[in-house]
Amino acid sequence: MKKTFFKLIIIYMAAACCFVINGCSKSKLDLLPHGPTEQSYFTKEDDFTKAVLGVYAKMTDFFWYNAGSSPIPAFLLPGDDITTNDNNEPFETFGSLQPSDGTLSTLYAAHYQMIARANLVLDKIAGVASGIYQTANLENYHKGEVLFLRGYAFYNLWNFFGTSPLVLERVTNDNQFTPPGTTGTQLLDQAIQDFTDAAGLLPASWDAANRGRVTANSANGMLGKSLVFRASVTGGNAADYTAAIAAFNKVSGAQLQTDFGDNFAFDTENNSESLFEFQASQAFGFDNVWLSNDFDNAVGALSIFWGFYDNNFALFGRSRFYVTPKLVSTFDANDPRLSLTLNPSDSTVTKYVKRDKKSQSGVASVNNYRILRFADVLLLKAEAVLQSGGSTSEAIGYINLVRARARVMAPAGTEPADRSAAETDKTKIMQWIMDERLIELAGEGQRWFDMRRWQIQGILTVDNSTFSSNVSANMNFQVAKHLYFPIPNSEIDVNPNVKQNPGY
Repeated sequence: MKKTFFKLIIIYMAAACCFVINGCSKSKLDLLPHGPTEQSYFTKEDDFTKAVLGVYAKMTDFFWYNAGSSPIPAFLLPGDDITTNDNNEPFETFGSLQPSDGTLSTLYAAHYQMIARANLVLDKIAGVASGIYQTANLENYHKGEVLFLRGYAFYNLWNFFGTSPLVLERVTNDNQFTPPGTTGTQLLDQAIQDFTDAAGLLPASWDAANRGRVTANSANGMLGKSLVFRASVTGGNAADYTAAIAAFNKVSGAQLQTDFGDNFAFDTENNSESLFEFQASQAFGFDNVWLSNDFDNAVGALSIFWGFYDNNFALFGRSRFYVTPKLVSTFDANDPRLSLTLNPSDSTVTKYVKRDKKSQSGVASVNNYRILRFADVLLLKAEAVLQSGGSTSEAIGYINLVRARARVMAPAGTEPADRSAAETDKTKIMQWIMDERLIELAGEGQRWFDMRRWQIQGILTVDNSTFSSNVSANMNFQVAKHLYFPIPNSEIDVNPNVKQNPGY
Protein backbone atom coordinates (compact mmCIF):
# COMPACT_ATOMS: atom_id res chain seq x y z
CA MET A 1 0.00 0.00 0.00
CA LYS A 2 1.14 3.56 -0.55
CA LYS A 3 1.22 4.11 3.22
CA THR A 4 3.96 1.48 3.53
CA PHE A 5 6.02 2.92 0.72
CA PHE A 6 5.75 6.55 1.73
CA LYS A 7 6.47 5.88 5.38
CA LEU A 8 9.81 4.71 4.02
CA ILE A 9 10.19 7.99 2.13
CA ILE A 10 10.16 9.94 5.38
CA ILE A 11 12.79 7.69 6.95
CA TYR A 12 14.98 7.31 3.87
CA MET A 13 14.96 10.91 2.78
CA ALA A 14 17.36 12.08 5.45
CA ALA A 15 19.65 9.11 4.91
CA ALA A 16 19.68 9.52 1.15
CA CYS A 17 20.61 13.18 1.32
CA CYS A 18 22.85 13.34 4.35
CA PHE A 19 26.01 13.06 2.30
CA VAL A 20 24.87 16.20 0.47
CA ILE A 21 23.92 18.34 3.46
CA ASN A 22 26.62 17.26 5.93
CA GLY A 23 29.35 19.82 5.48
CA CYS A 24 32.76 19.88 7.07
CA SER A 25 35.07 22.49 8.49
CA LYS A 26 38.77 22.50 9.24
CA SER A 27 38.08 21.85 12.91
CA LYS A 28 36.19 18.67 12.07
CA LEU A 29 38.60 17.14 9.60
CA ASP A 30 40.08 14.72 12.13
CA LEU A 31 36.72 13.56 13.43
CA LEU A 32 34.89 10.49 12.30
CA PRO A 33 31.69 11.30 10.34
CA HIS A 34 28.44 11.06 12.27
CA GLY A 35 26.66 9.43 9.35
CA PRO A 36 27.29 7.95 5.94
CA THR A 37 29.46 9.91 3.55
CA GLU A 38 29.18 9.97 -0.21
CA GLN A 39 32.14 7.62 -0.41
CA SER A 40 30.51 5.08 1.91
CA TYR A 41 27.06 5.38 0.35
CA PHE A 42 25.64 3.79 -2.83
CA THR A 43 27.27 0.47 -2.02
CA LYS A 44 24.08 -1.57 -2.11
CA GLU A 45 20.83 -1.64 -4.01
CA ASP A 46 18.82 -0.31 -1.08
CA ASP A 47 20.96 2.84 -0.98
CA PHE A 48 19.79 3.68 -4.48
CA THR A 49 16.16 3.07 -3.49
CA LYS A 50 16.56 5.47 -0.58
CA ALA A 51 18.07 8.12 -2.85
CA VAL A 52 15.22 7.79 -5.35
CA LEU A 53 12.71 8.23 -2.53
CA GLY A 54 14.55 11.41 -1.59
CA VAL A 55 13.73 12.83 -5.02
CA TYR A 56 10.03 12.03 -4.61
CA ALA A 57 10.04 13.58 -1.13
CA LYS A 58 11.16 16.97 -2.45
CA MET A 59 7.70 17.33 -3.98
CA THR A 60 6.50 18.03 -0.45
CA ASP A 61 7.80 21.57 -0.83
CA PHE A 62 5.39 22.19 -3.72
CA PHE A 63 2.27 21.43 -1.71
CA TRP A 64 2.87 21.58 2.04
CA TYR A 65 1.60 24.15 4.52
CA ASN A 66 5.00 25.82 5.03
CA ALA A 67 4.04 28.10 7.93
CA GLY A 68 1.62 30.18 5.88
CA SER A 69 3.86 30.49 2.81
CA SER A 70 2.64 27.44 0.91
CA PRO A 71 3.31 27.51 -2.85
CA ILE A 72 -0.16 26.04 -3.43
CA PRO A 73 -1.66 29.44 -4.37
CA ALA A 74 0.67 29.56 -7.38
CA PHE A 75 -0.98 26.37 -8.69
CA LEU A 76 -4.59 27.21 -7.82
CA LEU A 77 -5.23 30.95 -7.96
CA PRO A 78 -4.03 32.29 -11.33
CA GLY A 79 -6.75 30.44 -13.27
CA ASP A 80 -10.40 31.40 -13.70
CA ASP A 81 -11.76 28.51 -11.59
CA ILE A 82 -10.56 29.44 -8.09
CA THR A 83 -10.60 32.85 -6.40
CA THR A 84 -10.36 34.49 -2.97
CA ASN A 85 -11.82 37.44 -1.08
CA ASP A 86 -8.36 38.97 -0.71
CA ASN A 87 -7.92 42.07 -2.83
CA ASN A 88 -4.15 41.92 -2.35
CA GLU A 89 -3.46 38.26 -3.18
CA PRO A 90 -0.60 38.49 -5.74
CA PHE A 91 -1.50 35.27 -7.59
CA GLU A 92 -5.08 36.55 -7.83
CA THR A 93 -4.60 40.19 -8.82
CA PHE A 94 -1.28 39.78 -10.70
CA GLY A 95 -0.42 43.45 -10.44
CA SER A 96 1.26 42.96 -7.07
CA LEU A 97 3.20 39.86 -8.17
CA GLN A 98 6.86 40.81 -7.80
CA PRO A 99 10.28 39.08 -7.97
CA SER A 100 10.63 39.54 -4.21
CA ASP A 101 7.62 37.31 -3.47
CA GLY A 102 8.64 34.65 -0.95
CA THR A 103 6.25 32.04 -2.28
CA LEU A 104 7.83 32.30 -5.71
CA SER A 105 11.29 31.90 -4.22
CA THR A 106 10.19 28.74 -2.40
CA LEU A 107 8.56 27.32 -5.51
CA TYR A 108 11.53 28.08 -7.75
CA ALA A 109 14.17 26.78 -5.35
CA ALA A 110 12.29 23.58 -4.54
CA HIS A 111 12.10 22.63 -8.21
CA TYR A 112 15.82 23.10 -8.68
CA GLN A 113 16.57 21.17 -5.50
CA MET A 114 14.47 18.33 -6.91
CA ILE A 115 16.37 18.54 -10.21
CA ALA A 116 19.69 18.49 -8.32
CA ARG A 117 18.66 15.35 -6.44
CA ALA A 118 17.59 13.70 -9.67
CA ASN A 119 20.87 14.59 -11.38
CA LEU A 120 22.87 13.22 -8.46
CA VAL A 121 21.03 9.89 -8.58
CA LEU A 122 21.44 9.70 -12.36
CA ASP A 123 25.15 10.34 -11.92
CA LYS A 124 25.44 7.56 -9.36
CA ILE A 125 23.43 5.10 -11.46
CA ALA A 126 25.66 5.82 -14.45
CA GLY A 127 28.72 4.83 -12.42
CA VAL A 128 27.25 1.99 -10.39
CA ALA A 129 29.56 -0.98 -9.94
CA SER A 130 28.60 -4.33 -11.37
CA GLY A 131 26.76 -6.52 -8.91
CA ILE A 132 25.29 -3.74 -6.78
CA TYR A 133 21.84 -4.18 -8.30
CA GLN A 134 20.47 -7.61 -7.52
CA THR A 135 16.79 -7.16 -8.43
CA ALA A 136 15.96 -7.61 -12.10
CA ASN A 137 15.23 -4.33 -13.93
CA LEU A 138 15.42 -2.22 -10.76
CA GLU A 139 18.32 -0.15 -12.10
CA ASN A 140 16.21 0.83 -15.12
CA TYR A 141 13.19 1.50 -12.93
CA HIS A 142 15.22 3.81 -10.69
CA LYS A 143 16.59 5.69 -13.68
CA GLY A 144 13.11 5.99 -15.14
CA GLU A 145 11.71 7.35 -11.87
CA VAL A 146 14.26 10.14 -11.49
CA LEU A 147 14.05 11.05 -15.18
CA PHE A 148 10.28 11.33 -14.82
CA LEU A 149 10.55 13.49 -11.70
CA ARG A 150 13.14 15.74 -13.32
CA GLY A 151 10.88 16.05 -16.35
CA TYR A 152 7.97 17.03 -14.11
CA ALA A 153 10.12 19.75 -12.54
CA PHE A 154 11.07 21.17 -15.96
CA TYR A 155 7.42 20.98 -17.06
CA ASN A 156 6.37 23.09 -14.05
CA LEU A 157 9.21 25.57 -14.44
CA TRP A 158 8.28 26.18 -18.07
CA ASN A 159 4.61 26.68 -17.23
CA PHE A 160 5.34 29.07 -14.39
CA PHE A 161 8.40 30.98 -15.57
CA GLY A 162 8.87 30.22 -19.27
CA THR A 163 12.61 30.60 -18.92
CA SER A 164 15.09 29.40 -16.32
CA PRO A 165 18.32 27.38 -16.41
CA LEU A 166 18.41 23.91 -17.91
CA VAL A 167 20.54 21.91 -15.47
CA LEU A 168 21.20 18.38 -16.70
CA GLU A 169 24.31 17.41 -14.78
CA ARG A 170 25.30 17.18 -11.18
CA VAL A 171 26.98 20.39 -10.06
CA THR A 172 30.53 19.54 -9.00
CA ASN A 173 32.53 22.71 -9.63
CA ASP A 174 32.09 26.46 -9.50
CA ASN A 175 31.99 26.76 -13.30
CA GLN A 176 28.48 25.31 -13.08
CA PHE A 177 27.16 27.79 -10.51
CA THR A 178 25.75 30.33 -12.97
CA PRO A 179 24.06 28.49 -15.85
CA PRO A 180 22.30 30.58 -18.50
CA GLY A 181 18.56 30.91 -18.82
CA THR A 182 16.60 29.28 -21.60
CA THR A 183 14.38 30.57 -24.36
CA GLY A 184 11.25 29.40 -26.14
CA THR A 185 10.26 25.87 -25.23
CA GLN A 186 13.68 24.59 -24.16
CA LEU A 187 12.50 23.61 -20.68
CA LEU A 188 9.44 21.89 -22.11
CA ASP A 189 11.61 20.20 -24.75
CA GLN A 190 13.70 18.66 -21.99
CA ALA A 191 10.61 17.55 -20.09
CA ILE A 192 9.45 15.79 -23.26
CA GLN A 193 12.83 14.08 -23.62
CA ASP A 194 12.85 13.00 -19.97
CA PHE A 195 9.31 11.63 -20.15
CA THR A 196 10.18 9.82 -23.39
CA ASP A 197 13.21 8.16 -21.81
CA ALA A 198 11.34 7.36 -18.61
CA ALA A 199 8.49 5.67 -20.50
CA GLY A 200 10.94 3.13 -21.92
CA LEU A 201 12.41 2.32 -18.51
CA LEU A 202 9.51 2.28 -16.04
CA PRO A 203 7.40 -0.76 -15.14
CA ALA A 204 3.76 -1.12 -16.06
CA SER A 205 2.96 -1.37 -12.34
CA TRP A 206 4.50 -1.84 -8.91
CA ASP A 207 3.64 -4.27 -6.15
CA ALA A 208 1.28 -3.22 -3.36
CA ALA A 209 4.09 -2.09 -1.05
CA ASN A 210 5.30 0.37 -3.70
CA ARG A 211 1.93 1.58 -4.89
CA GLY A 212 2.10 5.24 -5.92
CA ARG A 213 5.50 5.16 -7.60
CA VAL A 214 5.45 6.37 -11.19
CA THR A 215 4.89 3.88 -14.00
CA ALA A 216 5.09 3.74 -17.78
CA ASN A 217 1.50 5.04 -17.79
CA SER A 218 2.59 8.06 -15.74
CA ALA A 219 5.39 8.81 -18.21
CA ASN A 220 3.31 8.32 -21.35
CA GLY A 221 0.51 10.45 -19.91
CA MET A 222 2.84 13.34 -19.04
CA LEU A 223 4.68 12.91 -22.35
CA GLY A 224 1.45 13.27 -24.32
CA LYS A 225 0.38 16.22 -22.19
CA SER A 226 3.68 18.02 -22.71
CA LEU A 227 3.53 17.42 -26.47
CA VAL A 228 0.03 18.93 -26.62
CA PHE A 229 1.31 21.93 -24.66
CA ARG A 230 4.26 22.39 -27.02
CA ALA A 231 2.02 22.10 -30.05
CA SER A 232 -0.29 24.73 -28.55
CA VAL A 233 2.44 27.35 -28.26
CA THR A 234 4.40 26.63 -31.43
CA GLY A 235 1.74 27.23 -34.03
CA GLY A 236 -0.15 23.97 -33.80
CA ASN A 237 2.64 21.60 -34.81
CA ALA A 238 0.80 18.60 -36.26
CA ALA A 239 3.75 16.29 -35.59
CA ASP A 240 3.58 17.03 -31.85
CA TYR A 241 -0.16 16.41 -31.76
CA THR A 242 0.34 13.11 -33.60
CA ALA A 243 3.14 12.11 -31.21
CA ALA A 244 0.90 13.02 -28.27
CA ILE A 245 -1.84 10.71 -29.55
CA ALA A 246 0.72 7.92 -29.90
CA ALA A 247 1.85 8.45 -26.30
CA PHE A 248 -1.73 8.50 -24.99
CA ASN A 249 -2.42 5.28 -26.89
CA LYS A 250 0.32 3.59 -24.85
CA VAL A 251 -1.52 4.29 -21.60
CA SER A 252 -2.76 0.81 -20.78
CA GLY A 253 -5.34 -0.40 -18.29
CA ALA A 254 -6.40 3.04 -17.06
CA GLN A 255 -10.12 3.76 -16.82
CA LEU A 256 -12.50 6.36 -15.47
CA GLN A 257 -13.77 5.71 -11.96
CA THR A 258 -17.50 5.07 -11.73
CA ASP A 259 -17.68 7.64 -8.93
CA PHE A 260 -16.14 10.99 -9.86
CA GLY A 261 -15.67 11.69 -6.15
CA ASP A 262 -13.30 8.75 -5.76
CA ASN A 263 -10.64 10.87 -7.45
CA PHE A 264 -10.48 13.26 -4.49
CA ALA A 265 -10.90 11.01 -1.45
CA PHE A 266 -8.19 9.83 0.93
CA ASP A 267 -9.50 6.24 0.90
CA THR A 268 -9.52 5.78 -2.90
CA GLU A 269 -6.07 7.06 -3.80
CA ASN A 270 -3.98 5.62 -6.65
CA ASN A 271 -7.05 4.18 -8.35
CA SER A 272 -7.33 3.10 -11.97
CA GLU A 273 -8.03 6.66 -13.14
CA SER A 274 -4.98 8.12 -11.43
CA LEU A 275 -1.73 8.22 -13.38
CA PHE A 276 0.35 10.44 -11.08
CA GLU A 277 -0.27 11.67 -7.52
CA PHE A 278 1.70 13.39 -4.81
CA GLN A 279 1.73 10.77 -2.09
CA ALA A 280 0.69 12.50 1.13
CA SER A 281 1.31 10.51 4.28
CA GLN A 282 1.25 10.59 8.04
CA ALA A 283 4.49 11.84 9.54
CA PHE A 284 6.79 9.51 11.42
CA GLY A 285 7.49 10.34 15.04
CA PHE A 286 5.61 13.61 15.18
CA ASP A 287 3.72 15.75 12.72
CA ASN A 288 5.13 19.25 12.43
CA VAL A 289 4.01 20.79 9.17
CA TRP A 290 5.81 24.02 9.99
CA LEU A 291 9.19 22.31 9.61
CA SER A 292 10.61 21.24 6.28
CA ASN A 293 11.28 17.56 5.68
CA ASP A 294 14.89 18.62 5.13
CA PHE A 295 15.09 19.88 8.71
CA ASP A 296 17.29 17.68 10.88
CA ASN A 297 15.69 14.23 10.60
CA ALA A 298 12.60 14.28 8.40
CA VAL A 299 10.24 15.75 10.99
CA GLY A 300 7.61 17.34 8.78
CA ALA A 301 4.64 15.56 7.28
CA LEU A 302 4.48 14.51 3.66
CA SER A 303 1.13 16.19 3.28
CA ILE A 304 -0.99 18.67 1.36
CA PHE A 305 -2.62 21.80 2.75
CA TRP A 306 -6.21 21.58 1.55
CA GLY A 307 -7.07 24.03 4.34
CA PHE A 308 -7.43 26.73 1.70
CA TYR A 309 -10.57 24.90 0.61
CA ASP A 310 -12.07 23.99 3.98
CA ASN A 311 -11.33 27.20 5.91
CA ASN A 312 -8.87 25.53 8.26
CA PHE A 313 -7.96 27.43 11.44
CA ALA A 314 -4.34 27.51 10.26
CA LEU A 315 -5.24 30.11 7.64
CA PHE A 316 -4.97 32.58 10.54
CA GLY A 317 -7.27 35.13 8.95
CA ARG A 318 -6.15 34.60 5.37
CA SER A 319 -8.99 34.20 2.89
CA ARG A 320 -10.12 30.70 2.05
CA PHE A 321 -10.39 29.77 -1.62
CA TYR A 322 -13.75 29.95 -3.44
CA VAL A 323 -14.97 29.00 -6.89
CA THR A 324 -15.57 31.74 -9.45
CA PRO A 325 -18.99 32.71 -10.81
CA LYS A 326 -17.71 31.63 -14.22
CA LEU A 327 -17.13 28.08 -13.00
CA VAL A 328 -20.54 27.85 -11.36
CA SER A 329 -22.29 29.04 -14.52
CA THR A 330 -20.40 26.61 -16.77
CA PHE A 331 -21.92 23.55 -15.07
CA ASP A 332 -25.20 22.04 -16.17
CA ALA A 333 -27.57 22.36 -13.21
CA ASN A 334 -27.99 18.58 -12.80
CA ASP A 335 -24.40 17.56 -13.50
CA PRO A 336 -23.46 15.24 -10.58
CA ARG A 337 -19.96 16.73 -10.60
CA LEU A 338 -21.41 20.07 -9.47
CA SER A 339 -22.02 19.15 -5.82
CA LEU A 340 -18.80 17.14 -5.68
CA THR A 341 -16.86 20.20 -6.82
CA LEU A 342 -18.58 23.17 -5.20
CA ASN A 343 -21.48 24.50 -3.20
CA PRO A 344 -23.30 27.00 -5.45
CA SER A 345 -25.05 28.65 -2.51
CA ASP A 346 -21.85 30.04 -1.02
CA SER A 347 -19.21 29.32 -3.73
CA THR A 348 -17.16 27.15 -1.40
CA VAL A 349 -15.08 24.26 -2.73
CA THR A 350 -16.19 20.72 -1.89
CA LYS A 351 -13.66 18.84 -4.05
CA TYR A 352 -11.00 17.25 -1.81
CA VAL A 353 -13.01 18.37 1.23
CA LYS A 354 -15.97 15.96 1.36
CA ARG A 355 -13.85 12.86 1.90
CA ASP A 356 -10.70 14.28 3.42
CA LYS A 357 -8.53 13.10 6.29
CA LYS A 358 -6.38 15.43 8.36
CA SER A 359 -2.88 14.60 9.51
CA GLN A 360 -2.07 14.36 13.20
CA SER A 361 -1.64 18.13 13.59
CA GLY A 362 -5.09 18.85 12.19
CA VAL A 363 -3.53 21.36 9.84
CA ALA A 364 -2.42 19.35 6.85
CA SER A 365 -4.22 16.60 4.94
CA VAL A 366 -3.09 13.10 3.99
CA ASN A 367 -5.42 13.20 0.98
CA ASN A 368 -3.18 12.91 -2.09
CA TYR A 369 -2.82 15.74 -4.59
CA ARG A 370 -3.86 14.24 -7.95
CA ILE A 371 -1.57 15.57 -10.67
CA LEU A 372 -2.62 13.55 -13.74
CA ARG A 373 -5.89 11.68 -14.22
CA PHE A 374 -7.13 9.59 -17.14
CA ALA A 375 -9.98 12.07 -17.67
CA ASP A 376 -7.32 14.74 -18.29
CA VAL A 377 -5.67 12.41 -20.84
CA LEU A 378 -8.96 11.79 -22.66
CA LEU A 379 -9.64 15.52 -23.03
CA LEU A 380 -6.06 16.19 -24.15
CA LYS A 381 -6.43 13.39 -26.68
CA ALA A 382 -9.63 14.99 -27.97
CA GLU A 383 -7.72 18.24 -28.41
CA ALA A 384 -4.79 16.54 -30.15
CA VAL A 385 -7.10 14.71 -32.57
CA LEU A 386 -9.05 17.89 -33.35
CA GLN A 387 -6.05 20.19 -33.74
CA SER A 388 -4.09 17.72 -35.88
CA GLY A 389 -6.90 17.57 -38.43
CA GLY A 390 -8.23 14.22 -37.31
CA SER A 391 -11.80 13.00 -37.07
CA THR A 392 -14.09 15.48 -35.36
CA SER A 393 -16.41 12.67 -34.31
CA GLU A 394 -13.49 10.85 -32.68
CA ALA A 395 -12.53 13.98 -30.76
CA ILE A 396 -16.12 14.48 -29.61
CA GLY A 397 -16.23 10.84 -28.56
CA TYR A 398 -13.47 11.41 -26.00
CA ILE A 399 -15.35 14.40 -24.59
CA ASN A 400 -18.47 12.30 -24.31
CA LEU A 401 -16.65 9.55 -22.38
CA VAL A 402 -15.93 12.07 -19.65
CA ARG A 403 -19.47 13.49 -19.71
CA ALA A 404 -21.05 10.02 -19.69
CA ARG A 405 -19.13 9.04 -16.55
CA ALA A 406 -20.62 12.06 -14.81
CA ARG A 407 -24.13 11.52 -16.17
CA VAL A 408 -24.51 7.88 -15.17
CA MET A 409 -23.70 8.66 -11.54
CA ALA A 410 -27.28 9.88 -11.15
CA PRO A 411 -30.20 7.42 -11.50
CA ALA A 412 -31.77 8.03 -14.91
CA GLY A 413 -29.39 10.96 -15.30
CA THR A 414 -29.71 13.18 -18.36
CA GLU A 415 -26.99 15.79 -17.67
CA PRO A 416 -24.43 16.42 -18.87
CA ALA A 417 -25.80 15.26 -22.22
CA ASP A 418 -23.50 14.00 -24.95
CA ARG A 419 -22.14 16.54 -27.38
CA SER A 420 -23.40 15.98 -30.91
CA ALA A 421 -21.03 13.72 -32.82
CA ALA A 422 -22.30 15.29 -36.06
CA GLU A 423 -20.73 18.66 -35.23
CA THR A 424 -17.85 19.61 -37.57
CA ASP A 425 -17.14 23.21 -36.56
CA LYS A 426 -13.64 23.00 -35.06
CA THR A 427 -13.99 26.26 -33.17
CA LYS A 428 -17.17 25.06 -31.50
CA ILE A 429 -15.68 21.66 -30.65
CA MET A 430 -12.57 23.29 -29.20
CA GLN A 431 -14.81 25.41 -26.99
CA TRP A 432 -16.49 22.21 -25.81
CA ILE A 433 -13.06 20.83 -24.88
CA MET A 434 -12.08 24.00 -23.04
CA ASP A 435 -15.37 24.06 -21.12
CA GLU A 436 -15.10 20.38 -20.24
CA ARG A 437 -11.58 20.83 -18.92
CA LEU A 438 -12.78 23.73 -16.80
CA ILE A 439 -15.58 21.63 -15.29
CA GLU A 440 -13.82 18.28 -14.95
CA LEU A 441 -10.48 19.57 -13.63
CA ALA A 442 -11.72 22.55 -11.58
CA GLY A 443 -9.67 23.29 -8.50
CA GLU A 444 -7.00 20.72 -9.34
CA GLY A 445 -4.24 23.15 -10.29
CA GLN A 446 -4.56 22.57 -14.04
CA ARG A 447 -6.50 25.61 -15.21
CA TRP A 448 -3.78 28.26 -15.30
CA PHE A 449 -1.47 26.08 -17.38
CA ASP A 450 -4.32 25.52 -19.85
CA MET A 451 -5.28 29.20 -20.05
CA ARG A 452 -1.67 30.25 -20.53
CA ARG A 453 -1.02 27.93 -23.48
CA TRP A 454 -4.36 28.70 -25.13
CA GLN A 455 -3.63 32.43 -24.88
CA ILE A 456 -0.26 31.90 -26.57
CA GLN A 457 -1.98 29.74 -29.18
CA GLY A 458 -4.47 32.52 -29.85
CA ILE A 459 -7.69 30.60 -29.16
CA LEU A 460 -8.41 32.16 -25.76
CA THR A 461 -8.23 35.73 -24.53
CA VAL A 462 -6.99 35.97 -20.97
CA ASP A 463 -8.05 39.24 -19.37
CA ASN A 464 -9.89 40.49 -16.31
CA SER A 465 -13.32 39.61 -17.67
CA THR A 466 -12.24 36.05 -18.44
CA PHE A 467 -11.50 35.41 -14.79
CA SER A 468 -14.90 36.55 -13.45
CA SER A 469 -13.12 36.82 -10.14
CA ASN A 470 -14.49 38.12 -6.86
CA VAL A 471 -11.66 40.63 -7.02
CA SER A 472 -11.79 41.36 -10.76
CA ALA A 473 -12.07 45.09 -10.15
CA ASN A 474 -8.66 45.00 -8.50
CA MET A 475 -6.97 42.85 -11.11
CA ASN A 476 -4.22 44.25 -13.26
CA PHE A 477 -3.53 41.44 -15.70
CA GLN A 478 -1.25 42.28 -18.62
CA VAL A 479 -0.80 39.46 -21.13
CA ALA A 480 2.75 40.26 -22.22
CA LYS A 481 3.90 40.40 -18.62
CA HIS A 482 1.80 38.04 -16.56
CA LEU A 483 1.80 34.95 -18.75
CA TYR A 484 5.19 34.49 -17.11
CA PHE A 485 5.88 34.74 -13.40
CA PRO A 486 8.90 36.82 -12.44
CA ILE A 487 12.20 35.05 -11.85
CA PRO A 488 12.76 35.38 -8.07
CA ASN A 489 15.30 37.91 -6.85
CA SER A 490 16.98 35.07 -4.99
CA GLU A 491 18.05 33.70 -8.40
CA ILE A 492 18.73 36.97 -10.21
CA ASP A 493 20.95 38.21 -7.37
CA VAL A 494 23.31 35.23 -7.54
CA ASN A 495 23.23 34.33 -11.22
CA PRO A 496 24.01 37.16 -13.67
CA ASN A 497 23.39 34.80 -16.61
CA VAL A 498 19.66 34.59 -15.84
CA LYS A 499 17.63 37.48 -17.20
CA GLN A 500 14.40 38.70 -15.66
CA ASN A 501 11.16 38.12 -17.55
CA PRO A 502 9.84 41.21 -19.38
CA GLY A 503 7.90 43.78 -17.38
CA TYR A 504 9.24 42.99 -13.90
